[in-house]
Amino acid sequence: MKKIFLALSASLCLLIANAQTYDNTIKQRTINVNGHSELEITPDEIYVQIELSEYNKKNGDKVDIEIIRNQFLTAVKSMGIADTDVVVQGYAGWDGNYWWYNKNKKKNPDLKAGITYQVKVKTVDDMDKLVDKLDDQATQNFYISNTSHSRIDSIKRELKLQALKNAKDEAASLAAAYGDTVGKALIINDPNESSDYPRPMYKASAMLASDAVNGTAPPMNVDFKKIKIEMNVNVTFELK
Repeated sequence: MKKIFLALSASLCLLIANAQTYDNTIKQRTINVNGHSELEITPDEIYVQIELSEYNKKNGDKVDIEIIRNQFLTAVKSMGIADTDVVVQGYAGWDGNYWWYNKNKKKNPDLKAGITYQVKVKTVDDMDKLVDKLDDQATQNFYISNTSHSRIDSIKRELKLQALKNAKDEAASLAAAYGDTVGKALIINDPNESSDYPRPMYKASAMLASDAVNGTAPPMNVDFKKIKIEMNVNVTFELK
């Protein structure tokens, strides 16, 4: 009998606990909202690809890649561009190995070496100045490979906070319509980022660098699209 009584007591306690849990769930009123923030910024990091190659003068003499390279780096340095903002992207017909180059040069006297640089500039004006300093004949190609912003990481953090604030304001506005107030946040999902880093759009048709630097094409007229960054966050608040 005593065992039966203990079993009944345990069952009763379990039912009471379940009822309390269920009751607390019912009383826990929440509101779920989405927060949003966005910003468009003008890029201040413009990555330019420049392809240089050996060429023959009118008298037939070839201008060596080392001469072209040194002239290019001198021109870049004269603009105040830091060494860390200039990197080699690749070689063509020459990989910096003089033995390999000289050996193949003997087999193919017309072999022309080339080198591709990536240079980071801050403005379109800087890019135009760089074009003016390029060797007309050595420059085989010139184009923008990428754009970014120097404060991109901190801007993203700021937008995350704005999205969270927007979510709270939205929740408070909706809750007020029912005479409620918003309490603490119960669930915060990590903000979802949506970014658009568009390639620069030329107002004119595609431009060849060789035409631009020798004056046969109109001056570069670049319309940079702004970088658009969006943050979306889902938050669940308690209602009071």
